[in-house]
Formats: sequence, C-alpha cells, structure tokens
Amino acid sequence: MNVGQVLEGTLSPDTSIRQNAEQQLAHAAESDYSGYLLTISQELANEQGPPSVRTAAGLILKNAVFARDFPRLRQAQEKWLQNVDPATKKTIKGLALQTLGSTDSRAGAAAAQFIASIAAIELPRNQWSELMTTLVQHVGEGSSHLKQASLIALGFICDTEDQELRESLAQHSNAILTAVVQGARKEEPNQDVRNAAISALGDSLEFVRTNFENEGERNYIMQVVCEATQAADNRIQEGAFGCLNRIMALYYDKMRFYMEKALYGLTITGMRSDEEDVAKLAIEFWSTVCEEEIAIEDDNAQAQAEGTEPRPLFNFARLAVSEMIPTLLGIMVNQDEDAAEDDYNTARAAYQCLQLYAQCVGYLVVTPVLQFVEVNLRHEDWRRRDAAVSAFGAVMEGPEPMTLAPLVKQALPVLVSMMEDKVLQVQDSAAFTLGRICENVPEAIDPNVHLAPLIAALFTGLFRDPKMATSCCWALVNIADRFAGAPGAHENHLSKHFQDSITRLLQVTERAGSDNNLRTAAYEVLNSFVMNSAGDSLQVVANLSDVVLARLEKTIPLQSQLVGVEDKITLEEMQTSLTSVLLAIIHRLEGEIRPQADRVMTILLQVLESVGSKSSVPDTIFATIGSLSNALEDDFAKYMDSFAPFLYNALGNQEEPALCSMAIGLVSDITRSLGEKAQPYCDTFMNYLLNNLRSTTLSNQFKPAILECFGDIAQAIGGHFETYLSVVAQVLQQAATVVAAPDQPFDMLDYVISLREGIMDAWGGIILAMKAGDKNHLLQPYVESIFHLLNVVYQDPNRSESLQRSAMGVIGDLAMAFPQGEFANFYRADWIMHMIKDTRSNSEFQPRTIETARWAREMVKRQIGGTQGVQQA
Repeated sequence: MNVGQVLEGTLSPDTSIRQNAEQQLAHAAESDYSGYLLTISQELANEQGPPSVRTAAGLILKNAVFARDFPRLRQAQEKWLQNVDPATKKTIKGLALQTLGSTDSRAGAAAAQFIASIAAIELPRNQWSELMTTLVQHVGEGSSHLKQASLIALGFICDTEDQELRESLAQHSNAILTAVVQGARKEEPNQDVRNAAISALGDSLEFVRTNFENEGERNYIMQVVCEATQAADNRIQEGAFGCLNRIMALYYDKMRFYMEKALYGLTITGMRSDEEDVAKLAIEFWSTVCEEEIAIEDDNAQAQAEGTEPRPLFNFARLAVSEMIPTLLGIMVNQDEDAAEDDYNTARAAYQCLQLYAQCVGYLVVTPVLQFVEVNLRHEDWRRRDAAVSAFGAVMEGPEPMTLAPLVKQALPVLVSMMEDKVLQVQDSAAFTLGRICENVPEAIDPNVHLAPLIAALFTGLFRDPKMATSCCWALVNIADRFAGAPGAHENHLSKHFQDSITRLLQVTERAGSDNNLRTAAYEVLNSFVMNSAGDSLQVVANLSDVVLARLEKTIPLQSQLVGVEDKITLEEMQTSLTSVLLAIIHRLEGEIRPQADRVMTILLQVLESVGSKSSVPDTIFATIGSLSNALEDDFAKYMDSFAPFLYNALGNQEEPALCSMAIGLVSDITRSLGEKAQPYCDTFMNYLLNNLRSTTLSNQFKPAILECFGDIAQAIGGHFETYLSVVAQVLQQAATVVAAPDQPFDMLDYVISLREGIMDAWGGIILAMKAGDKNHLLQPYVESIFHLLNVVYQDPNRSESLQRSAMGVIGDLAMAFPQGEFANFYRADWIMHMIKDTRSNSEFQPRTIETARWAREMVKRQIGGTQGVQQA
C-alpha cells in the first residue's frame, strides 16, 4: 500500500476513490494497529510530503485516539493504551513533536491536535510527564513555527471537558502559564506566535487559578492581556478581549482594581473599533459583567435566606451606566440592511448587552433609553427608528413592571403604528418589541382598548412578509399565553378574537408558496390559541379538528412523491406541525374528542405506516396517541391491536434513542389509561423494557423512566404483576446500589437522584398492585431492602423534592399494605420520623409534597400503634 496515495485518496471528491482509500486504512488499522499508527505518523512528519497529505495524516491520527461520542472515545483510548507497545508509542509521539517544528504550518497544527488527543489519555494516568516541559522549552527556545505549533498544542490540551484531564492540568499550571504568557508578550516579534499564545491563554485560564490568586502573577497576566488589546494585529485584539471575557467570568472577585485602572477604558475603546469582531468581543465583555452580577445577586439572595456569607458584588455595570448605555445605543444604530436573520453583528451584540444591562441594573437604564427613543422613534433615518424601537423592547425585562407600565401604555399606539413602517426591518423590530411587552409587561395592555388593534397589526405583518413571521408569531403566542385567564374559564379575553384568529392562521398556513418557517411558526401560534381557549371557544376547537385531520390525511400520499431531502424535510415539518395542533386539540377537548377518536387513530396509524426510518414525525404522533389514551381511558383498548406493533418496534429501536424514550413514556400513559385491559400486552412490554435496561447502546438516562414504567404497569394490572415481581425486584435492588461520590460531576449526582426516583415510583406502584390483588405477602422478602434504600436517601444530602415525595409515598403505602404492624420495628427507627419531618417542614416544597408527608406520618403512627395494640391484646 502506497500510504501517501491512500491518504490523498481520502481527500478525493470522487466518492468511490474516497471510500476505497478509507477501506484500505480501516483494513490496515485492523491488521496491525500499532504499525498503522506508526506508518501514518511517518507521513505526518515527512517534510517532503504534500501539505494536504500531511494534514490528512494528522487528522486520521487524531481520530484514531479521539471521538466525540463518549463510548467510542473510551474504546479509542483503550486501544492506544493496550494495543500499542511503549517503544512504538515513544516513536509516534516523537514524530508528532518533531512535526511541530515543520515549516508547513498546517502539518504543525495537525500534529498539535494529535498530541492533545494523546495527552488527554496519558496525562491523567501520569504518563508522558515530559510533555509540558518539552512544549514550554519549544516556546522559549524554538523557531517561530515550533513556538506557534507548540502553543496551539497547549491550547488544544487545555480546551477540554474531561474532569480527569482538568485535574491533571492543574498540576502543570506553572508550566502552561510560563509558556503562554511568554508567547503573548508585546515583545514577541512574530504575530502568529503571539496570536497562538493569546488563544492558548484563553483556553488555560481555568487551570491557573492558583497563579491568579497570587497578586504579582495576576498583575503580570493582566498586563500582558491588556497590552494585547492594543496590538496592531486584529486577531490578537480579538483573542485578548476573549481572554478578558473568560477572566471576568472566572475571577470576578479579583477584578475591582483592574476595572478601575484599565478595563473600563479599554473595553469602551474596543466597542468603538472599526473591526467588527473586535468590537463584538468588547461588547460581550460587558454582557459577561452583567451575567456575573445577575448571578451574584441571585446567589446573595439565597445566602441571605440561608444565613451564609455573600459573594462580593462590585456593581461594575451600575457604575458604568452613564457611559455604557449611550455607547450601546450608538452601536445599535449601525445595522446592516443586508444582514441575514441569523447574522450576529455588532448591532445585535449591543442589543443583547442592553437586554442584560436592563436585567442587571433595572430602572437605571430607563431614563437614558427613553431619551434615545424620544429623539429617534420618528427619525427619518430608518436605522435610528429601528434602534429606538429595539431599545425600548430590550428594557422590558429588568425594571419593575409598575415602572414600565405607564410608559408602555403611552408607547403602544406608536409601536402598533410602526408595524406599518415603510422599512421591513423596522416592522420586524416593532413586532418583536410588542412580543417582549406581551411577555414581560402584559398588565400594561388594556384588553378592551389595545388587544384588537394589536392582534390585527400582528396578523397584517404575518401576511405581509415571511421575514416577519418569527417576530409576529412569537408576539401572538405571548398574547395567547398572557390573556388566557384562569384555566377552565368559560370566557377569556381571547374569546372575542378566537374565531377570526383561527381562520387567519388557517389561511396563512394553507397559502400557496408559504415559507416553511412561516407555516411552522403559524402552526405554533395555532397550538397556543387552542391550548389557551376558553370554554365558549371549544366548539371552534372541535371544528378545527376536522380541518387539521383533513390536512394531515392529504399529506400521506405525498410520501411516495418525494424527490429530494428538501421535500422530505418540508413534509416532515408539515406533518409534525399538524400533529402538534391535533395534540393540543385533544388535550383541550379531553373526553369530548371521543366522536373523532376513530378517525384520529386511523389517520395517525396511516402516517406511522407511511413514514420512513429516522423520521421525527413518530415522536409527535406518539405524544398525540398518549394524550388520546388519557382522554379515552380504557376505551382506548379497541385501538391497541392495531397500534401495538408500532409501539413494540419503537420500544426495541435502540438506534433511535429519542423515539425509544418516547415509547417508554407512552407505555406508562397507555397502561395507566387501560388499567387491567393492558394485561395482554404486558409480557411484550416487560421484555422490551428489560432488554433496554440491559442495553449498552442506550444511555443510563433511560433507566429511571423504565423503572418508573414498571410501577405504572404494576398499578395498572394489580395482582397480575406477580408474574414479573421477582425479576423487577432484583432489578430495583441492584439499581439501589448505585451511588455517586462527592467529587463526581453534577450530571452523575442528578442521574443517581433520578434513578432513586424511578426506584421509589416503581416500588410505590408495585406495593399498591400487590395490595389491590390481596397479595401483600409477596412483598415481605423485599421490605428490608426498601427500608435500606429509604435510609440511604435520608442520609444523602443530594435529594430532590420529587424523590422526597416518592419516598413519603412508599413509606405510607407500605404501612397501609401491612396494617397489622408486621414491620413496626422498621417504622420505629428514629430516622423515619426525622425524614418525614424534614419533608413536612420544608417551606420550599409544594403543598402536595407536604401533604404526602403528613399522610405518611399518620400511616407510620397507625403502624406503630397497631403493633402495640396487638402486643397488649
């Protein structure tokens, strides 16, 4: 095999050549993994090789030891550790380090990525201990190419989420900092090296906390970064402002001195830079300031409630209001009329910063923003009109609604009239601002005065141009949500506008040539109006179901007419939108959907039959069927023989985790609805659920839902669950052994809490099932393990409200199942009453949780009292 030719083949635009090259490489890796890596490393280090081939070699080497998917990453790392002998590893790493000094900068960067991937494997295992020293030496003494590539390698190494690697890097903080600060100094003559150093410094800031605690070292780092904001090279300026953003986020408590001495002035100057990327990052610095100060105020409110030490709050944003707000408003005027909807430019960065500023300092932004709005709202320059209306919307969250309400009432007629502005961008901004008002200050809108012209203006905008669809639809959704009134009310403020709104939404969704985004957004509005409809609008909702079902039925034959990916996406979006509206209709009509139920199921099953694999449509159909089963209760049984095959396929489809997860939840919904009528399907349900528990393909996050599903099945079929009891009990006992160490990541702690919730819900359902079937005695072998888990939950400070509530339920249910005090000794343990009291007296818990704890307390008293009565007798 000519390795150079094969590597070149991987870059070919010809699919057959590229696939053939990839197959040859895969075969070589399978035959001799160690030799394969060595050969590719030699191509990477080959100074005579074409740059594209060397880059391809580096990419292949990196992918051999790295993957974004965690299971594949661990597999790749194990292959490196187990299948490559030490001598070959040393040679491969040596070739990679050698390539850092290549005059071909692309090869050097590719080698840096490969080195970082190996470092992620070896550094946490205390291997390759000389790597950091070597990279530091390269930066201090090497050629410009070697310095640059070594700094890139350091950046890649530090840019990691791996907790073990993070801990390892903290041990090397001095070496990392020495290298990157040395390269980032203004004395560094090579701008590529300085740029790489600033970038690496940004990636390493999290690991140099010890150094940042030292005032002398901190001063030097800040000096280097501040000087870099003044570099002639825009790349270095960008990197420097990016560093300042991260420093503010990580070390806010150390920033007071630097804000006073330098950062106010540097960032204001940066915001006014002609270089857009520099200006955006300087603006984002103040967004970071606001985010930090918002978070600190939240933390301090909690600290005050708990009587703990508050965090220092320096009010940087508040002190800078007089200069920052006018600067942001001035930048917002510089819109680009050709900017796409998702373009992120300085004007949008300034708008986002102004939003955060309002949330951070509240009423202090109102006066300068109002002064700007008054001057520019009717300005002849559309950019100033647009900036004025956008600025008004930006400050709708943060200041007290009572402060904003009179201003909004005064501005509403003008804002509604701006929906007729001659410039589309201004119309769109007006619609978005109206949405912000509806979301945050709905009390300023008088339904009898403002609602009719407001809804009319938004629908006019919706019909006028697809570019306004998102803003108009979002505003209409907020109107529906805010003016729905009390749930179940016979009439609400939407009632008089409901029929006309539904008619217009149906028109816009059916209009020929409608933009996909417009149609999808309009269906979301339709959803919201249905969900928020009052009792007097239910007939309109029922009539709407006929229209939606007819439209959905018409999409079924379109599956056979698809000619490309875009057609498939368009059809799936349409089917998903229609099914979502149908879901909302069923949810709102509840049992009143019965006359339509046969047609609903027929069409939904036809759609399921027609869609291919990897489609997103079944997710929404399953949710709709779940809602229908809830509405029909055990009458849903007549559809089960037709629907069950689809449900079984989804339960067993581990290649589509989202669909599988939806199917697990649907089993819970359907069994709860059917009750004992679910029994004929439970053998198959249980087999699939148990297989999914054992799966190595599905993530651990599926397990809590599966365990909860066991409880729902048990509660549905009562004593018939005896068939599955021993197997499920063993699964629950095994799951109860899973614990999270204090130093593990938060997601592991959350998983353990969720798992325990699932176990408790399962036991709760099983206990009730056995009691209903008069088979309480079958629970006796498992009672001790249940109390053991309850005790583990009690002793673990990491527990959620729902876990506490489920635990209270199990304590009470078990006491009811054995009313003669058979297990009174367990209930006499002091910790049981302590656990109940902790739950009952927690003022932050919902009333139903506290009520469940009170009920559990009564059940415990009866259990203990019942035993004493038996003993006395």
